[in-house]
Amino acid sequence: DLVVLEGEQTRRYWDASLAPERRRSFPWPGLLDAPVLIIPVGNPRAYVERYGEDDKTRTGLGNDEGAWSVPYWYVDTAFSAMIALLASIDEGLGALFFGQFEHEPAIKEALGIPVDRRPVGTIALGYPKAEQRPSVSSQRPRRPLDEIVHRGGW
Repeated sequence: DLVVLEGEQTRRYWDASLAPERRRSFPWPGLLDAPVLIIPVGNPRAYVERYGEDDKTRTGLGNDEGAWSVPYWYVDTAFSAMIALLASIDEGLGALFFGQFEHEPAIKEALGIPVDRRPVGTIALGYPKAEQRPSVSSQRPRRPLDEIVHRGGW
């Protein structure tokens, strides 16, 4: 599932996640002006119910969430976020994925997201400024490819 907020609707998101007094010193003020926010939301129940249907019962995954060794509802939700990011960039938009962290409960309440669903983060869409301030994280060196790609085995 995706919750899409446009224009003034984005205010509810920021009101739930960033107190007005913190906005003045927020390091990325342009983010608060993003015209579109997309919240990808995982739905565990949909997967458990689907795998409880006759053609999938032999998997044993239709009993409950605990039967799943990997929570594919979050994997697939993250894939949908990546596709949205790539499509946005392909269209010439600026796109940024960021976590909700401790603000998740307040965001869920403000946007009416059901308690049995879980947002995996937020995507901001807009038009990037020509001058961008790099984050501290972006200044860290990336791990060399030969440290993260294991050809033929680990």
